[in-house]
This record gives sequence, C-alpha cells and structure tokens, in this order.
Amino acid sequence: MLIMQLAIILLASKIAGDISVRLGQPSVLGKLLVGIVLGPSVLGLVNDTDILHEISQIGVILLMFIAGLETDVDEFKRTGKASAVVGTAGVAVPMSLGYAAGMVMGMPVLEAIFLGLLLSATSVSISVQALKEMGRLKSKEGSVILGAAVIDDVLVIVALAFVMSFAGGDVNLTMVILKKVAFFAIALLLSWKAVPWILRKFAPLKVTEAVISAGLILCFSFAYFAEYTGVASVIGAYIAGVAISLTNYKHEVFEKVETIGYAIFVPVFFTSIGVSAQFNGIQENWKLLVILSILAIAAKLLGCAIGAKAAGFNWNSSLGIGSAMISRGEVALIIAAIGLDAKLLQQDMFAVIVAVVLITTIVTPLMMKLFFKEKAQGERAA
Repeated sequence: MLIMQLAIILLASKIAGDISVRLGQPSVLGKLLVGIVLGPSVLGLVNDTDILHEISQIGVILLMFIAGLETDVDEFKRTGKASAVVGTAGVAVPMSLGYAAGMVMGMPVLEAIFLGLLLSATSVSISVQALKEMGRLKSKEGSVILGAAVIDDVLVIVALAFVMSFAGGDVNLTMVILKKVAFFAIALLLSWKAVPWILRKFAPLKVTEAVISAGLILCFSFAYFAEYTGVASVIGAYIAGVAISLTNYKHEVFEKVETIGYAIFVPVFFTSIGVSAQFNGIQENWKLLVILSILAIAAKLLGCAIGAKAAGFNWNSSLGIGSAMISRGEVALIIAAIGLDAKLLQQDMFAVIVAVVLITTIVTPLMMKLFFKEKAQGERAA
C-alpha cells in the first residue's frame, strides 16, 4: 500500500508542480494543493499514515539541510542584525494581536496568550523552496529570512515553556533555556571542529558514496540533537548544512543530497501537508476560521515587514520578507497539539487552527511570488 501511495504522490506532485509553474506560480503551491486532492478530504487515494509522516519528516530535514549547504555565510553574517530585528518583530506583533483577539473572543487570559503564541510560530520550509525556485535563496533577503526563522523558533519555544509553567505543566523554565543555549553552543563548536574532521576521515574510505553518507550522518545527528534539546529538528539540519558549506566537500554533498531529497523525500513532504488536511468540525466555525486566517497572515506580514523596513530594506523587499514568514507549518501544529493536551486549546479551536495553518502555508508562496516579482520588475526598470 505504501509503495503505491508513494508512486501516486510522486506522479501527482511532479505534474501539479509543472502546472503551477506554467501558471506563473511556484511549483510548491501545486504540490500542496494536489495533496489535498489526493488525501482523505477529497479522493482518498493517499492516507496520512505514520510511515508517510516519517518520510515527510526526512523530506523537510533534507530540504533545510540543502538550504544550509546553499547559504552564503558572509551574507548571513552581514544580515545578522536585520534577522534579529525581523525575528523579534515577527513574534511580538502576532503575539500581541493574537492575545488581543483571544480576549475579544472571551478566552481566559492564559488561553488568549497561548493563541498569540500559536500565531507567532513560523515554519520557513515552504519559503525555502519558493526562494530556491525564484533564485533568491542566496540573496540578502533570503539570508534575513533564514536567520529570522531561527530567532523566531527560539523565542517561541522559550515563550511556550514560560506559558506551560504557568499552566501547571511540569516545566523548568531555567532548564529549557539552558538546553537551548547548550544546543547552539555545542552545535557551533561541532560545526567548527568536528564536521571538517569527520568529512576528512570519511573521504578516503573504500566504500561507495562515503562523503555523502558522512554528510547525511551529520545532518540527521544535528537534527536529532536539536529536537532532543527542544529546538526544531530543521534548525539542526540547517546548521549542519551551513557547517558543511564551509568545507571543500560542499559541492559533492550538495549535488548528491539534492538528487536524493528531490527525487522522493521532499515531494512527499510538500504533498503530505495537503494530505493531512482535516476539514471536519470547521463548518460551524467558518467565521472564526476566516478571522483567524486574516489575522495570522496580516500579523506576520506586517510585523516582519515593519522589522525589515526598520533594518533598512525598501518596502517591496520588506513585504517579501514578511510574506516568507507567514507559513506556520509543522511548528504551529506541534504547539497546537501541546496546547490541546494542556487544555489551553479547545477541540473545536484546534480544528480551526489546523485549517489556519494550512491556509497560511498555501498563501505563503503566492504572496512571495507577488512581492518578489514586483521587486524584480522594479530592478529591471531601474
């Protein structure tokens, strides 16, 4: 059954991606939408199984690993301040507006804060693919988006720990923060000393694709370490990619991993987002869905755009950066599941949030195409 589902996903995602590009949109949009068509909500040809979920997780990890391999480290350093401003604004504005919306809806204070926290999350895996297709992953804007996403992730996770401690969960806030600090300190040290050494040791081994295997071992190890310390696994994979990009093995690893990733794992990831869409229980709350979707899109777009503008970008670039931060993806879904277990999110609200996450994910590549296309036209005119 899994083998047939993989065949269907790969065929449908490639065709849908091609149609999307022919219509002037990023291919990722077609892959997301075809997932909804293939899934239980429409045709029911593909089911959201645990195995499919695990394959899709490998897909997003490889996607961010490839993004790390393509990162211009010098540009990343130059945009560090801008990333910090964008990441902070991208949490502060949605957090404030989400809390205000919760209070207007009559939620208890802690639940309103949690709603704000949910709207603050960002997942740039979709944005990475859109940037890649538009040739902007290595641009100044691309570097800011990736840096801001890391900062956003850390701020949201620390805030989540803070909220959970007030909700009566068994959470040691100090330990949570120390684990995050430990992850980045150890990951940077390993990137500097261990990664080049491991690649050099693997290179002369008399086995096939030794260097590629070493790269994947580092990718998955960093991803696991990140997840173990409470940081998103994609952040670990991204850091591993950046570390390898500074070595002489960058191009060899990039070419082979891109082939492996885009042949099977990455298409499964994009399509599985649509497959996992559930529309049960939102019919009665469609007004709430519309309001929260607009709020989720506007809060991230404006918050990050204002941050980018304050960091010196023009409005087109600022709005492009803001649009790339809109997708909530798997980060918001994980937080929502935690909130459901902790009784900070009601079941009907959980269904609405899942739909909001899907909407923000679909809207992201559309808006990026709009703003970055306008920017490109402005550059040509100049």
